Amino acid sequence: VGVPGGFQSEDDAFETISTHSIVLLKKGTAAPEIVVEMPYTEDTKNEFPTMIAQSVDSILHHSGLAVQQDLKVWELDDEPTPVSKYYKELPFVDNGKLVSPNPKDWKCELSGDTDNLWLNLSDGYIGGGRKNWDGSGGSNGALDHFTQTGELYPLVVKLGTITADIDTADCFSYAKDEDCPVKIPNLKELLEKRGIKAASLQKTAKSTAELEVELNATYAFDAITEAGSHLTPVAGPGYQGLQNLGNSCYMNSVVQLLLSGTVPELAKRYGSSHDGDITSHPLFQNVSPKDAPTDVLLQLAKLSCALTSGVYAGPVPESAEVTDSKSLDPKYRLQPRMFKHVIGGDHVDFRTGQQQDAAQYLQYLLEKMDRNELASLKSSSDNRLVQSDDAASAAVASRLFSFKSSARLVCSVDGKIKYKDSAPETMLSLRVPMEKAKVIAGEEKAGGDDDGAPKEKRLKAEEEENVVGQEKDDTKQPVPTVTFQQCLESWAAETTLEDYRWPHLQNNVHPATQETKFTNYPRYLLVHIQRYTLGADWTPQKLEVNLDIPEELDINSFKSKGPQDNEDLVPPEEEGETPTSAAEMNAPPSIDEGALCQLMDMGFTMNGCKRALTAVGGNDVQAAMNWVFEHSTDPDFNDPLPDPTSASAASAAGPADSGVDEGVVMSLVDNLGCFTSDQVRAALKECNGAADRAADWLFSHMDDLDGAIAALDSKNDSAGAAASASTSEVALEDGDGTYCMVGMVSHIGKHTGSGHYVAHLKRKDKWVIFNDEKVALSEHPPFQHAYMYLFQRKDTIDAPSPDY
Repeated sequence: VGVPGGFQSEDDAFETISTHSIVLLKKGTAAPEIVVEMPYTEDTKNEFPTMIAQSVDSILHHSGLAVQQDLKVWELDDEPTPVSKYYKELPFVDNGKLVSPNPKDWKCELSGDTDNLWLNLSDGYIGGGRKNWDGSGGSNGALDHFTQTGELYPLVVKLGTITADIDTADCFSYAKDEDCPVKIPNLKELLEKRGIKAASLQKTAKSTAELEVELNATYAFDAITEAGSHLTPVAGPGYQGLQNLGNSCYMNSVVQLLLSGTVPELAKRYGSSHDGDITSHPLFQNVSPKDAPTDVLLQLAKLSCALTSGVYAGPVPESAEVTDSKSLDPKYRLQPRMFKHVIGGDHVDFRTGQQQDAAQYLQYLLEKMDRNELASLKSSSDNRLVQSDDAASAAVASRLFSFKSSARLVCSVDGKIKYKDSAPETMLSLRVPMEKAKVIAGEEKAGGDDDGAPKEKRLKAEEEENVVGQEKDDTKQPVPTVTFQQCLESWAAETTLEDYRWPHLQNNVHPATQETKFTNYPRYLLVHIQRYTLGADWTPQKLEVNLDIPEELDINSFKSKGPQDNEDLVPPEEEGETPTSAAEMNAPPSIDEGALCQLMDMGFTMNGCKRALTAVGGNDVQAAMNWVFEHSTDPDFNDPLPDPTSASAASAAGPADSGVDEGVVMSLVDNLGCFTSDQVRAALKECNGAADRAADWLFSHMDDLDGAIAALDSKNDSAGAAASASTSEVALEDGDGTYCMVGMVSHIGKHTGSGHYVAHLKRKDKWVIFNDEKVALSEHPPFQHAYMYLFQRKDTIDAPSPDY
């Protein structure tokens, strides 16, 4: 990589040369006027007074926000720094050696180097650091000294990283059983023995972690290529790429989908007009520089302006090879670091440097936007967001995508019908009905030359695997196809709910049939295709299937008609929708004495049996047994039932309205075998009900599963509070159910937590691929293979909502 004859990255096209000078400015002039300019280099720094040189070095080595965020990601992906076990009994050689407080006097006692110096905390020896894997680094003087002294003095500290904040000093242990960065609790006392007063020192050198981040940043190249495609590059307003920060393609694709102009309402709120002034956006006003890095609305506007204005768009690359562009100038590269930090900084997954699920990130981003927009719209002091006086409701971002579904439930006992509307949703998640998949004659395997698969991106390992297995390719079966209509029909199809509690039948549990349809058609319809499922070994696997999806949809047949005159409906008062008292609302079901006796005959206590029967409707012995096996270790299992009028009585019935399929919950509990139903339920809720993603989420958070679930609960509580404040008054938009496809996000890889994401967006009737920084006209948009689709209602095209 980066050597003659090897792989040349885009960074190799430019050599960055940094120069520094100390200047004297003239006061009292409108524009800064330089009186004297003096170059500041390693050769000239000794000509300046010590205080000035130290101040300049402190500025040059200051860790800015971008570096701090990279370090945070680095630390999250790595093990926490341990405390050295040698610090208490560390030998101290009283040789009278003191270290000068002047950094100019520091040098390696072996080579004379003045950079990358480490102080041995036992005998005061100053030596150079170890070499990096690329040959850079120090003279190895400190490590050689440790070896030459019989490996008795293992602890060292890097000079130049010691400041008043002693915990930030870079410490290392050369001991063979540690050999890693360490924390040294008594570092301050050890330094004082060598005459070093930490409070008087400033940072003048980069820490090991900062150097590691810098070194690895140069080792970045696009591992997935557009094999064989000759695409036409484009640049300009709405055609701006985003640099990959390291596994951030999921974020880049979602940002392009929402903020680059595909959704005019969001572009109007957060973006800028073509070639417009990006410095005077209303969301930049009345925000102090200190608060700017953490202001969500400001960071949204800053990034959207960069994407929509064209100010940062460089010249169109001369080469038509998107993968071989040599004209990317660093000044045109956009690094959405602050955006990534402010959106994902408080999320257990999105704050790391690991690949994430784009669908999950999109929903999280909309929730974050909603909370901050709602706070601004309802604030008397923050008037940055304006809204028309005749707006039907708070014009938050998610309202553009929000829809409700209506479930028509038919009781198996008396045939009465109940309509139940869901809470507003922003994404339609569709299962792929593989049982309906058919092989189309002449269909190529996914990734072939003629199927429009995302062949532009393919992991090198997969390519090598294909080369090795060329002889087997001829025996592979063609990939079957499922139509989008079949996916919708499967979502809306009649299903059976075995254990549905009917309030008009004394809360007894009886089977019900359910059909689901749309209550309203949103302005923009986000569709998520569940292309991943759990295999026989409960590991996520990608479904090998093509999706036959048109660019124009007509889903009017999936609109709910609501209650009809000839239907026998469950009376609202019997459902508990209009209870006459709190006691009626919280009244537990009546307990069948025969069922209670059967359970007690099995050896369980009366209170435990009552709790079990209360949770399952009062008379289902088998369901109560299952509840007992799951909850017998609960601390309150043998306690008397609470007062029926108390709030806890309602919770005794279990997760009656958790928003997830309890059948899927029990299936995962039984098959995974190491998680409780509450843990599985939380994972399913976080993953939008997808079993494969929920299983992967659980296994990826096993180190601190309780903490991760607590973080989810806290997030859901705050989101729920904001949602209840907004959705209570939200009038969801509705219209004709005909849509046009305007965007899609594709995933290439065997799992959503790995591989690569790219976005395809429609611009002026042409499809454009956004592959991180590379933007080009698409030859073969991967309609059959996308992971998420964005549709716009036809009657809203060229008629953006005035509420934004």
